[in-house]
This record gives sequence, structure tokens and C-alpha cells, in this order.
Amino acid sequence: MNPAGRVSFTRAVLLLGVVALGLWLLSVELAVVGGGADPAVRAAVAGRRTHAHAAVRSPDAWRTREWRRAVDRHAAVLRRHLADGMLAASSVAVCLGGAQEAMALRELGVVGAVAVAGERAPPLAVAGDDRRLPFPDSSVDFVFAGRALDFSRRQADLAGEAARIVKPDGHGHLVVLTSGASDAYSLRSLQALLPSLRLLRSRVINGADGSTLRELVFRKHAGISTTSRSSPNGNNSAGSCTSRDHKLEIIGLAEPLIQEEPAKPWITLKRNIKNIRYLPALADIGFKRRYVYVDVGARSYGSSIGSWFRKQYPKQNHTFEVFAVEADPAFHADYARRKGVTLLPYAAWVRNETLTFEINDGPGNKGYKDDARKPNGRGMGRIRPGAGAMKGVSSGEVRRIPAFDLAEWLKRTVSEQDYVVMKMDVEGTEFDLIPRMIETGAICLVDELFLECHYNRWQRCCPGERSPKYRNTYGECLQLFTSLRNSGVLVHQWW
Repeated sequence: MNPAGRVSFTRAVLLLGVVALGLWLLSVELAVVGGGADPAVRAAVAGRRTHAHAAVRSPDAWRTREWRRAVDRHAAVLRRHLADGMLAASSVAVCLGGAQEAMALRELGVVGAVAVAGERAPPLAVAGDDRRLPFPDSSVDFVFAGRALDFSRRQADLAGEAARIVKPDGHGHLVVLTSGASDAYSLRSLQALLPSLRLLRSRVINGADGSTLRELVFRKHAGISTTSRSSPNGNNSAGSCTSRDHKLEIIGLAEPLIQEEPAKPWITLKRNIKNIRYLPALADIGFKRRYVYVDVGARSYGSSIGSWFRKQYPKQNHTFEVFAVEADPAFHADYARRKGVTLLPYAAWVRNETLTFEINDGPGNKGYKDDARKPNGRGMGRIRPGAGAMKGVSSGEVRRIPAFDLAEWLKRTVSEQDYVVMKMDVEGTEFDLIPRMIETGAICLVDELFLECHYNRWQRCCPGERSPKYRNTYGECLQLFTSLRNSGVLVHQWW
């Protein structure tokens, strides 16, 4: 081959090499920023193809247009935090919602961002779960929870883990996107799961599906401990609840109290049940650690637990722990075969001691003796009965029953992070129990209360005559309900 031919051949080989290299670079660029990425994202990718190219060698799902669009959406949300200085190229950043979030952060310049997934998928995802994130305490600058809390079945665990790994001293931030927390009650519930963090700011953004989301930015400070915001039982001092405004907003949406004494209470109060606005119908109750129902004066399982709470109370798909407080042994055998119910075979009272109760009689009791009496016509009656039996009200039988301090038990059993529903039907003892619960702060732990208040009401049997069984008036009952609502308790007049 002559010299001129050799030169032409060499030029052709070089030209082919340049074309091949250009095509390879173009294919990488299309894989990384294809699918309509905006100019800002494409500019952020320039000079960082090492990370982007490593990502495209991972699962095929990471190369689809849908995945690409998700990356762009997250980048649009996260770009603000980069501009605000919460993020830098050297930040330790963790994403809880998916690998798309980590990819978005990497493309924005946070080159070490990783996501947490059920299985390890390098280089974007490390293995972990809601109960244990694979990072040391106080080691992460920025946690992007995305909508992970909304979709988690263990919201409290995940929130606690996110708070654990965030750096203190105002350097660590947690960002949450949620379809909840739109009202004061649910926002306070979320904040209670993050006692070591303070809410820095909030804004409303549009979700990918057209829904409205709230973005919440939290900052961790060394001066805030996990117990400094409020005590575990939800009150800072006797008789006062912390941050009750979040409950007062809900109470303002509740059905009004019946101001005038009903002439026929057995009709009016029963009909009023249809007017009741349940708390889960007014707010999102999702940001809670546990869900608890306490039936004080439960009687038989079918009296209210089985017939009302489990069938009718709106639970927002949450599973409730159930406690039945019932002193009368005639009902105890019924609970032995009930799953998911813890029986407390004592009388609810203001301290731990033994009390004397009268046994109420009823039409269903005729022909039954002792504990074999028909339960539907039986009740424990009042504490400290008056002298002698009242015809048609008391059987004349008395019984000594162990009692426990309901307020102290509640404070040991649940916390502000729990969602607590209570029904109380205690034959007039509510005038002892409620003041005690307010005094100790235990009432702050009850989110919703269904209270039957006993007073000397008009009798169905005897027009113009009041029941001799109770001393209190309807006005005193109304005052009790009002004081509870003023304390931040969503209480309903129950029948």
C-alpha cells in the first residue's frame, strides 16, 4: 500500500472510532436523562456520569420512562432544599420512599445519596426496614421520608428510626410528604411521634396523582430530648394538658351538647346517638403508635364491645387493643372465650381499695340465684348504697369488690402517642372518676370519650317522678360534659 493509501486508511479508522465513542456517550446520556428531563436536571447531571452510569447498570425498572418521570418529580421537590442550604454535595442523605428519590438527589449533586429498600440494590439502595434503618445514631444530614410514613404499616417505628439517625444541633433535617396532617389534630399526632424534632416549616404541594400533599420540614436540636416536649402521659402538670388546641379544633366540629334536660331521656339520648360525629370521621388518626379501646363498666361482651365498638366505630382500618373493665363476676366467664379482649375484673375507682356495691335487680333476674343470674338484668349498682333496698332498683344484696385507680392505670398503660377511645358507664361513679382523671392529667390521654351520665332523671314508669337512684341533676351532668370538652376531650353524651 502506498503512503497516500495508508494515510487515508488511518484517517478512516480514527473517524470510525470518534463516531463510535460519540454514539456510546449519546446512549448513556439518553439512558440517564431521557424521558423529558428538564434543562436544570440535565445540567446537574453534567460531569457526574460515573454515578448515573452506575445506576443504569442496575434493575431494568430503573431505565423505564415511568421511573424517569418519578425521578424528575422528586428532583422538583428536593431542589428547594438544596437552594436553602439544607443539602450539599457532601451531605449524608437517606431516602425512605424509593430509589428514584436517591437518584434525584444524586442528579442534583448530592452524590452519596442512598435509599432504603427491603433488599439491597447497589449503588442506590441499601437493605433495611421500618424497624431498623442501617445507619448509626445521629449520623445523617438529611432524611427524605417522602410518602413513606403514609404507606408504612409501622408508622411510629419508621418515624422513630428516622428521628434516631438525624444529626442534632440543628444540622439534621427530616422532610415528610403526607396526605394527612392537614388538620391540627393529625399534625400534632405526627409531631408526637417525633419528640426530638421541631417543625421548621410547612407548605402545600401537588402530588403526582393530582392530590394535595403537605410537605413538613423538621429540624433536630440537641436541646430537645425525647421527653422534653411532654411527659409520657401527655401532661406537664396536674389538671392541664399540653397543646390542647389541636383537640379543641376537632371539638368545634362535634355535635352540640343537649342543653335542656330531656323530658323523655330514654328517647332523646338514644336518638342523639345518630347525631354523633366520631373523631375518625373528622380527622386522620393514622399517626399513632397504638390503638386502644377501654370499656369502663363493660358488662357482657355483647353489651357494647361486640354490638357497637367492633361493628360500628370507624377505625380507619386500624386494629384496636380492647380492655374490658367489669367488676361483676357474673360477666367474667363471657370474656374467657373472647379473643383480643383483656378483662380487668375490678371496679374503676380513684384509688386501690376494696369497695362495697349493691346489686341491682331487674326483670330478667327472677328465678336466678347468685352468679348464675341472667346477665341482661343485672348490674353492680352504686358504691356505698343507702340504707335498705329500693323497690324495683336494688335486690338488697351487697358485695365487696376490689377496685383500682383508673387514672393511674391509664397513665401506666397508654401514652400521648397512642389513640385511646373510652366508653364509661359506671352508675354515677363518673362524678368521682372524671375529676380524678382531670386532676392527674390522665384525661389528656383519652382522644374520644363516650360517657353515660347518671342523674335523677324523669321515670318512664311514673310520670312526674324522678328516679331516686341518683343524687346528681342534669345540670351537673351538663357541667361535667362541658368541663371535659373545655379540657380538650371529645366527649359524647352516651345512652
